[in-house]
Amino acid sequence: MRKCEAFIIGGSAGSLDVLLKVLPDIRPDISFPIIIVIHRKHGADSLLPDLLSSRTKLIVKEVDEKEKIVAGTIYVAPSDYHLLVEMDRTFSLDYSEKVNYSRPAIDVTFQTAAEAYKNKLVCLLLSGSNADGVKGLKTVKAWGGEAVIQDPESAQVAYMPEQAKKHVEIDRILRIEDVAEFINLLR
Repeated sequence: MRKCEAFIIGGSAGSLDVLLKVLPDIRPDISFPIIIVIHRKHGADSLLPDLLSSRTKLIVKEVDEKEKIVAGTIYVAPSDYHLLVEMDRTFSLDYSEKVNYSRPAIDVTFQTAAEAYKNKLVCLLLSGSNADGVKGLKTVKAWGGEAVIQDPESAQVAYMPEQAKKHVEIDRILRIEDVAEFINLLR
């Protein structure tokens, strides 16, 4: 198993259900941060970190501008901001144009994290109804990281992982019930 210094989960329609099933089974002593970027409506559900927090013993928080990324924490991208990972492994929030009709865009986070973490990055793309995340996974692969997708057959909306499978050399395809174990085995 490769060394993981950051794990990023991107998703859209249907991905919240996956997170709610997976988070309770993630070990509380993981040695890397988990960063979650899911599409949601502007201004909606700042309660998302609280909801996710109720399903895990890990610290869950919405990202703050210039926040240092710390292992063992689950970070949630705030609605209506792109979440960038800087080379010094801090976050930046960006209010520029939407990408793939989305802000936060999964591509933006995957791409910036790929450069910062290189071959120590693992990214998982879940259920969703557009192709956000596909270009980001290509960048992750170009920097030596690992690209993982939810099995499209298990996705509520298969389009997003199907597009990744079609356009990116995917390292692993996971069923929902295998996601937590995969994360727990990363070091």
